[in-house]
Amino acid sequence: QVQLVESGGGLVQAGGSLRLSCAVSGRTFSSYVMGWFRQAPGKEREFVAAIGRSGSTRYPDSVVGRFTISRENAKNTVYLQMNSLKPEDTAVYYCAASGRGSWLPSLVSSYDYWGQGTQVTVSS
Repeated sequence: QVQLVESGGGLVQAGGSLRLSCAVSGRTFSSYVMGWFRQAPGKEREFVAAIGRSGSTRYPDSVVGRFTISRENAKNTVYLQMNSLKPEDTAVYYCAASGRGSWLPSLVSSYDYWGQGTQVTVSS
């Protein structure tokens, strides 16, 4: 059983920064592709970032240049550094793990395990 626990969410003013962390249980963390998603009220869950086993990354245009995903295999942890935050970044942020293939998926259905989410609120 793989468990993911996010932390680091909170309230921040527009233009500010937050760093989210996701701790993953189990001894096979390095074999997973890891992703971050977010879901705002009334909207579908959307892709934010992914990082592969070798450290390759992928982002949607909406966060390129502002968000950075990284992983620390020795600590079974993946991070999401969020800079220049905007009110439209407000959402619950979820960490996810995929054990399939080596690509960097952006679809919710491509991930096998999910955390419980952490709230990020950006005030204007």
